Amino acid sequence: MTHGNAGDAPAAARPAGVIVTDPPRAGTEHVDALRGYGVATVHEAMGRTGCLGPGLRPVQQDVRIAGTAVTALCWPGDNLMIHAAVEQCAEGDILVVATTSPSTDGMFGELFATALHHRGVRGLVIDAGVRDTAELRAMGFPVWSAAVCAQGTVKATAGSVNVPVVVGGQCIRPGDVILADDDGVMCVPRESAATAVEAAKARTAKEEATRAAFAEGQLGLDRYGLRDTLDRLGVRYQPYAEHAGHAHGGAAS
Repeated sequence: MTHGNAGDAPAAARPAGVIVTDPPRAGTEHVDALRGYGVATVHEAMGRTGCLGPGLRPVQQDVRIAGTAVTALCWPGDNLMIHAAVEQCAEGDILVVATTSPSTDGMFGELFATALHHRGVRGLVIDAGVRDTAELRAMGFPVWSAAVCAQGTVKATAGSVNVPVVVGGQCIRPGDVILADDDGVMCVPRESAATAVEAAKARTAKEEATRAAFAEGQLGLDRYGLRDTLDRLGVRYQPYAEHAGHAHGGAAS
């Protein structure tokens, strides 16, 4: 789902990949602060941007992570570049895997997770398949994937590591902030991490005030000024008897 598709060209004709080392990363203090707010809050706070869509689902529940992206661009059914990406991962990273065309093969499992856990990696986001999901849950390694599939893979085709990839219509660059929880996955550009923290903090304060108002019985119609919106759109209140009479009369006619 990234960088186009090179089709069925023979290996010799396929473009060589690149492994980019030591890309800039968002600051740890901002990443850890964003983890406290969750995907939905940060997404709303950042103007409803960054969401990677509904196709990525967690293999576990009640887990929230945040980290800096290390990206791997693989050919479908080929996990060679995940092996290369492991070497580039450091403590606090999240591995983000995309493929050059759609794939549901199980490209990642327990052994990869063991290697990444040793390096302090916080989780995986993969726009393809994973397997060994029971083992991943048991070892506490968080994963969000587009599919779960036992189908194995090969290690034969060059791809790239730490290049921009596209997942769910969003461009993810190495070092960007990845947030993931039960609601899905989102990306915050590394330059915007500090801004996102402040926006999420303000959004949370606003939500807390609204929660307190709702708990005391205030309606969203009044708190958000939505009665004027309904009026502007021509929505009107009508007693049931009157509405039922009109409906019956319309049906009879």
